[in-house]
Amino acid sequence: MRNRARIIYNPTSGKEMFKRALPDVLIKLEKAGYETSAFATSKAGDATLEAKRALDRNYDLLIVAGGDGTLNEVINGIAEQPQRPKLGIIPMGTVNDFGRALHLPSQIMRAVDVIVEGHTTKVDIGKMNSRYFINLAAGGKLTEVSYETPSKLKSIVGPFAYYIKGFEMLPQMKAVDIRIEYDDDVFQGEALLFLLGLTNSMAGFEKLVPDAKLDDGYFTLIIVEKANLAELGHIMTLASRGEHTKHPKVIYKKVKAVSISSFDNMQLNVDGEYGGKLPGNFLNLERHIEVFTPHDIHNEELEHKPEHQRLK
Repeated sequence: MRNRARIIYNPTSGKEMFKRALPDVLIKLEKAGYETSAFATSKAGDATLEAKRALDRNYDLLIVAGGDGTLNEVINGIAEQPQRPKLGIIPMGTVNDFGRALHLPSQIMRAVDVIVEGHTTKVDIGKMNSRYFINLAAGGKLTEVSYETPSKLKSIVGPFAYYIKGFEMLPQMKAVDIRIEYDDDVFQGEALLFLLGLTNSMAGFEKLVPDAKLDDGYFTLIIVEKANLAELGHIMTLASRGEHTKHPKVIYKKVKAVSISSFDNMQLNVDGEYGGKLPGNFLNLERHIEVFTPHDIHNEELEHKPEHQRLK
């Protein structure tokens, strides 16, 4: 019996390039032995519902073509199930943080080649209350940059749009009195933001978690304590080089489970989308999802391969 694949794609991502490439993608997958069909999303939540339907119909492979938001929706559709299909990813968003972490090619047909070649890696995902994420969860004004950055600006300047918006938001940053319980320790005090990372990247900051591993069962917890505008600008500059971890206002820990609460209002960002407000309980689900990765990449290399060696 032939393997069955279901493509879930956002037709508006990547200037609609995937929609135009879809016939060629279907031909390549059919030649590789997959009986393939496709579903185009039209509104928020569509990808989650379709992923659940694909599970009910026993698809062997789900392929996500879109940005990190579409990928997050698909993960939320399959994470609860005991039997989860393998996941192929065709990065089509503005930044594609998770695709960057996996070193996936940016060209559509080369990303399909990665799926056809058949090499897979099991990766961790996070659970926040009843919601799942695959890249990063965060709180604080600066973390709102990914969903407050205008689409027009992103389409013109790409990932650099997040840097522009981020520096624009610095004067609005206010510390919040927060309690963060992690493993056997507690932080309680004023903080500007917190980040729980599964990969090394957020909004194009590829060195935000310089020692990240995708399959070790740990989040990287970053807390930025109350700081003045000059200090915060310096931390952002250091973060672009992966040198922020030693700053005196930055707490940097490896953790498995985290509980965060505050009497103040703090919005949450989950994989670049609005994720509600605190309180939040976070749990790392080790090696929970199996994804296709380049055949010459092994788990321990995923976050550390030099830029000039990555697939283009």
